[in-house]
Formats: sequence, C-alpha cells, structure tokens
Amino acid sequence: ELGFLEKQWGELILSYLLASKMEARVKRRAFILLVSCIWVPMAVLGGTGNATVSSLSRPKVVNFGALFTINSVIGSSVIPAILAAVDDVNADSTVLSGTKLNVVLQDTNCSGFIGTIDALQLMEKEVVAAVGPQSSGIAHVISHVMNELRVPLLSFATDPTLSSLQYPYFLRTVTNDYFQMYAIADMVDYYGWKEVIAIFVDDDNGRNGISVLGDALAKKRAKIYYKAAFSPGATKSDIDDLLVSVNLMEARVFIVHVNPDTGLSFFSKAQSLGMMSSGYVWIATDWLPSALDSSDSVNKDTMHVLQGVVALRQHTPDSDQKKTFASRWKNLKSIKTSRFNSYAVYAYDTVWLVARALDLFFKDDGNVTFSEDPSLRDTNGSSLNLSSLRVFDQGQKLLQILLGMNFTGLSGQIQFDPQKNLIHPAYDVLNIVGTGLRTIGYWSNYSGLSVTAPEVLYTKPANTSTSNQHLYNAIWPGETIRRPRGWVFPNNGKPLRIAVPFRVTFEEFVKKDKGPSGVKGYCIDVFEAAIDLLAYPVPRVYILYGDGKRNPSFNSIVYDVAQNKYDAAVGDISITTNRTRIVDFTQPYMESGLVVVAPVKEIKSSPWAFLSPFTVQMWGVTGAFFLFVGFVVWILEHRMNPEFRGPPRQQLVTVFWFSFSTMFFAHRENTVSTLGRCVLIFWLFVVLIINSSYTASLTSILTVQKLTSGIEGIDSLISSPDPIGVQDGSFAYNYLIGELRVPQSRLRIIKSEDEYVSNLQKGPQGGGVAAIVDELPYVELFLSNNKCIFRTVGQEFTKSGWGFAFQRDSPLAIDLSTAILQLSENGELQRIHDKWLSNNGCSSQNNQVDDTRLSLKSFWGLYVICGGACLIALVVFFCRVYCQFLRYAPETEEPEISEPESARSSRRTLLSRSFKDLIGFVDKREAEIKDILKRKNSDNKKQISHSSDVQRNSPA
Repeated sequence: ELGFLEKQWGELILSYLLASKMEARVKRRAFILLVSCIWVPMAVLGGTGNATVSSLSRPKVVNFGALFTINSVIGSSVIPAILAAVDDVNADSTVLSGTKLNVVLQDTNCSGFIGTIDALQLMEKEVVAAVGPQSSGIAHVISHVMNELRVPLLSFATDPTLSSLQYPYFLRTVTNDYFQMYAIADMVDYYGWKEVIAIFVDDDNGRNGISVLGDALAKKRAKIYYKAAFSPGATKSDIDDLLVSVNLMEARVFIVHVNPDTGLSFFSKAQSLGMMSSGYVWIATDWLPSALDSSDSVNKDTMHVLQGVVALRQHTPDSDQKKTFASRWKNLKSIKTSRFNSYAVYAYDTVWLVARALDLFFKDDGNVTFSEDPSLRDTNGSSLNLSSLRVFDQGQKLLQILLGMNFTGLSGQIQFDPQKNLIHPAYDVLNIVGTGLRTIGYWSNYSGLSVTAPEVLYTKPANTSTSNQHLYNAIWPGETIRRPRGWVFPNNGKPLRIAVPFRVTFEEFVKKDKGPSGVKGYCIDVFEAAIDLLAYPVPRVYILYGDGKRNPSFNSIVYDVAQNKYDAAVGDISITTNRTRIVDFTQPYMESGLVVVAPVKEIKSSPWAFLSPFTVQMWGVTGAFFLFVGFVVWILEHRMNPEFRGPPRQQLVTVFWFSFSTMFFAHRENTVSTLGRCVLIFWLFVVLIINSSYTASLTSILTVQKLTSGIEGIDSLISSPDPIGVQDGSFAYNYLIGELRVPQSRLRIIKSEDEYVSNLQKGPQGGGVAAIVDELPYVELFLSNNKCIFRTVGQEFTKSGWGFAFQRDSPLAIDLSTAILQLSENGELQRIHDKWLSNNGCSSQNNQVDDTRLSLKSFWGLYVICGGACLIALVVFFCRVYCQFLRYAPETEEPEISEPESARSSRRTLLSRSFKDLIGFVDKREAEIKDILKRKNSDNKKQISHSSDVQRNSPA
C-alpha cells in the first residue's frame, strides 16, 4: 500500500510539472514536495522495528529451478512431488511469509547435450537454487556453471566422484552411490563370495560407481572378476553379446548397475540364456526398485523373470508424514502413475529444504540480487547471449544456510555431513519373490547389515563386527534358499591348468607316470581324493614343471601360479610366509618342518653310569634328606626307645645306619613313638618313589643303545664351520641364508638320495657335510629307505605344512580345504599315507644321558611333603617336652621376706632352670620322667591332706 501511494503521488506531481511548465523555482518546490511524500511515510514506518523492514525487503516471488527428464522413471515421481511441495510451502504462512516460491521446470529429455543447454537457459531466469539433475553427466557440466554463478545445486546425481571439493556449490539430496557400493561389498562378503562380474552402463555414473565397488570389494578380499560395460545407446544385440560373453566366465555373481528406464529388458535376455536359474546370483542397485515402485502394475512375466533377484532401495523410514503423502499422491498435479518411488520423497524434502533455507536467508537480511559477470560478456559477435547469465550476489550465504539445515522430512533427517552428503545413508535389502518385493534386511554405514531398521540402531552403540551382520534367508534364482556357490568352471572348454613338480628325489611323493593323468604319487592321490569329495566336476590337466634332471624350484612354481601361467600347483609344496603373500594355499594335508640329519656312532657305557640317573642337585638333596629324616627319628625315639640310646658314638652310628638302611627298607630298629612312625611312613613313601625312578632310569641308560654325534641340533650346526647339505629345490636353502644367517659358502646342494648317503658318510673331513637340513617328510622317508643308519638330532626347529597352491581368492582353495579336513576325519588321508610312505620310522637322536636324567624339579613336591611332616612332628614333640619340664621342676620354698627380696629370689630361681637342665631333662628316659611326675603328684596330694587335718584340729 505504501508503494502504491508513493507511486500515485509521484505521477500526479510529475504530470503537473510537465503540463504547466512552471518556472525553476516552482519545480524545486515540487521536487521537495515529492521527496517529502516518499521519505516521511517511510520514516514513520521505520519505527515499527527490524522485522518490518526485513519483510519489506523480501521479493514477492523467488524462483528456483528443476532439471529432470520428465518422461522417465525418476522424473515421473519427482515432478509431481516438487509441484506438491511448492504448493504446500506457499500455503504455509510460517514459511516465506509474503514471498511466493516458484519453480521453473526444464526437461533434459535424457540427453546430456540438451540437458546442458536447458541448464544454461534456466540460469538466465535468475533462480536462487536448482534441484536436479538426475543425470551425473549433466551434473558434472552444470556444476561448473553453478560455481561461477554462485547458485547452489541440490542434485539427484548419485555419482561418487561429484566431489564437494571440486564443486563447492554442489549438494546431494539423495544417497551417494559410494555407500550403495559399500553395501553391495558387505553383502558379497556376508555370503562368502570372492569374485563378481559388474554389468553397467558406460557413462559417468556407471563407471565411477563400479570403480568405488572395486575398492570396496578389495577391502573385503574380494574383487571384480570382469567389468562388462555397454554404451548408453546399446542395442538388444549388443546386450545379447555381452551376456553371452559373461556367461562363459566362472564367476556367477552379477552386479547390475544400469538405468531404470531400460534395465528391465536386460533380465529378459538373461532368462533366455538360462542365466536366471539355480547357481546364479543377481544383485541390482537401486534402479530396479525405483522402476518397480513407480509402475502402476508390473507384468507378471516380468516378475517371473526377476525371481530371486536381490536389490537395494534407498531407505526412508516409515512415518505419519510419509503415509499422508502417499494418500495424497493420486490427487497431485501432473502424476503419470498411481505409485511413486523413493526419489519422490527426496524431491519433496528438497523443496522444503530450499524454502526453509530461504526463510532463514531473508530473516538474516538476505537480498536476492544478481549482477553481471565480466568474464561472461559476449565477444567477437557471439550469439550465445552469455551476458544474460548473472551472478547470485549472496549465493554463498544461502549455501551456508543450506549446509546448516537440520529438520525431519518424509525421507527422515535432513542434514549434511562435511562432504555435503545426507547423514545416515541406509538401504533396504530386497528380494524379489512371487509378485512383490520382500525385505530381508537393511544396510547402513552405522552398523552394516542388519534385520533391524537403521533408525532403531541409531539409538544403540555402533557395531559393524562380522558376528553382528545378519540378513533373513533369501530365495535365489531357481527357487532355492541354499546359498549359491557364486562360481563354476567356465563353459569355454578350458580345464584347470595344474603345475606338478617333476621331482628327481623322493619320487614317492610325486613322479611322472605313463597313465592318463601323466603323474602319480602320494600328493596326487590326496588331491584326487579331495576333488572326488566336491559337489561339482573339476576338469583338469596336469603339467610337469621341470626338466626331470634336477628338482625344480618350488618358489618358481608358486610365482608362476601367481602370474596366471598356471591355475594351481599340486605337489609337496611347503606353505611359507612369502608364498602366502602371492597365492592362496589349501588346508595343509601333511605336517612338515625342518630337521637336522647327522651321522651317529655307538658309544660305550661309562663305569660311572650308575650315577647317571640323577643330577648332582638331585643326589645332594636326596642325601641331605636321608640324614635329616634319620636325625628327626632319633629325636622322636631317643626318650622312649632303648635302641636309640647309649653312648654318643653309638647313637651317631645309629642315626647314620637308620637313615641309609631305609633306602633298602632294611632298617632293624623299631619305632615305638607315634610321631616317629608318622614321619617314617612319609619317608618310606618318598624312598619308594625314588627307588623306582632310579631303577627305571638306570635300566634305560644301560639297555638302550647309545648313539652320539658331533652335531646336537641346529644351534651347534650353525656355530660350527662345517658344510651343511640342503636338498635341491627346497625352501631350506633360502631359510638358512635369510633367517639363520648361514653363509652361502657353507651350503651344499644335494641332488639325489645317493648323494645324501655319500655326503653324510664322508663327513666334513672327507669332502662331505656335517649334517643335512631338510623337511621332516623327506627325512623320514630317507631314514626308512636307508635302514635308519642315520638319525635326526635336536628338535624340529620350524613348523609348517604342505598344501596345494591356487591363485589369490580362488574359491576352489576353500572348497578343497574342507575336503582335506573330511579326508583327515574319515581316515582316508592316513590310508593314502600308508600306501605310499613306509611306516618303519626311525627314532630321533634323543637318548643322550642328559635327556634321561632325573632332576629335582620332578620330585620337589615329595620332599616338601616329607619335610613338612618332620617339622610338624618336631614342633609337637618339643611342646610336649616343655610342658613336662615345667611340671618336673621342684618347687622352691618362699621365706617371709620383703617384696624386693622376694623378686630377686624369683629371678634366681628362674635362672637356675638353665638350658643345661632342659637338655638333661630331654635326655632322660620317658619312663623315668613319668615315675618322677607320678611320685610328685602323690606327695602333693598327701601334703594337701595333712594341711587340711591340722586346720580341722586347731581350736577356733
């Protein structure tokens, strides 16, 4: 109203001035009147406050743009939602009060070129923000335009490479495909698959999404086996050829990342090729639920084709708002289908995001003004009209407000993280069964796979551990709930190429054969038995590795497998750390480890062999306990047993005799005291154990053949300067040099079993070796073949095993590991061992005297028990003796003297009871002491009786 009055007053005065052609003085007065009419009302109204001023600065209409392909799966859901959101915003008086929100729609027509032109045309209309596009290719291009014109772009493009660092005005209001690819990787890992085939449209969104998928799978030790790309305009013939080619490959897990408008026809051809049957796995990204959710009705034949497919859908939590929106859908403007997909709710929330941000923008005194960009001026007669593109002056301010928004919409919480992605990305995991979609779980970057809705998990501590990942059972193609293996042997007729070492030594393990397979041996039989346990056939061909003149390098075999020259290696291949870095091994089918083989000679028995069973410490403690127990028994028996009395010399001889005669249980002295008998029982038990152990150890020392060698184990072998033999091709060569730092000049390569024998017999002085370091299975076979004339010395100083080598992440390695465990459990592995390898094992060089000596650590418990019994018996004995001594001491008369004299007399009496008296008392016989105490008690009773009579007869 104020603006209208000002305009009327101005027009009236100007008309008057022109009509009357007044003089300059009159004109000046009229000008002052005009200014007063305009200024005074504004000054009066200015006193009402900042809010009124702010409301006056708001424009009547504010424009934002929308870039979508209207006639598309996404566009058919997004456009009605945007229009409904605009109407709801304009009808809400609490948002953008006094300002109308207007949307400017531009149809990109599924064309990158037309979409880019439409985006430029949209910018000519001075929009403060743009929603869309759905195409990542268009988003890449127009993001540069938005950066230049400072207009926030709230995009529906899911390409992970659309970075907020490169495009500061780019905001993504749907879930980033980065999270979708990690969800797929978690599903692949959950089901235990290691290889997938990615089928995708070769555009920005397809390429970049699959690139992220490859990174995500690598973190799970899985990989993309093959990337099957086709052009956006691919014909049915092109898609047919692509499906035929991937069907010939071994991977059976297919990830389909295509456009929702053309993707459904893709599965029809897959079914015609038999690729929708049992054994196949199809995982579709969110394009498939988008297409199905927005369709009025899906053809039954189409749903039949899609049976067993697993797909992801952007998760939007159930809410009353969402249910209300769904009930309104059929009454909205511009709807083309009676149903909508998840992009509709994101579009609705995006419009409200723009409206709420603009409301805060205006309340913060923001102005919608545009200015020319000098860098966009038309030059050289250009007809592009670039000068019509104007810069949004306060676009940066609106961008910051958008980034700080936080509210709850139809799709959940609307808030951006530092990378300008929506927080809490989550997906529904769907399984197509029957005529609909069945939810088997959810995925979120907060807790991974779960059967609980993400919004519930957000209230609990995050837990992405493997044990916490769960999904309900899926029904796979072929109507089975059994998890598909995920791979088969390819249908291109190529068998598995298996490298087999062409051995020269120890051919029992593997050797050339004239049979159909061309090889045989222990390792081959184990591999064949494991293959027979698999639930599927494995076409294979064995290829001998080596020239047959010397053993091949096993490191080279493993390396060639890693380089894809062979698919696997079967033989006596040790599992080492370096080899596991480049290939995958099965479960070990034979234990192995490095041992030392040395020549030995018989040694004669020593005349002092009878001392060998016990160590010096054991002899000393045993002898001390014999004397200690004899002394304790003498103390306990001395007072009451005449056999332990007599002259000191005789008693000393008795102690020694009794002590050592108990060794043979030949002691002639009888024990009469209870304490003495208790001590003797414990001691005789100890003597029994010691005698038995001594006898067994001495028997072993004297009857077992004793062999000796200058080498006692790997430590003494390394410390000596003598040469060391190593089997040709064995990993022991590199192990001794690299790990044990043995000089290479000391190592001798041994190429045959005859060289084994000759080198050990010659010894270092005769040009041979001091010992041979080799793996235990070879050594056992060698000793058995040579009638055990050599021995292993020391202990096995490495622990490893033999396994079959496969290329990294080969699923066959896992299945064969399970088969090998079954062979071990059912005894088949031992039967194959007995068939090829001799059971006549040779004992190790473990009969050294030190190994059979008995030390104190084996018997200290017995000595502790016996010593404790002796100490307890002594304590009881001396307590009893002391009590008797107190009773035995004569009573002294107490003369009538003063108190000080009485105290001194008492001290003299106590001092008279000297230690000598106590020793003399202890030496007395028990019977004598008892008689004295008995007489003393009788005298005391008589004296007490006499005193009582005197008192009764005395006069009162």
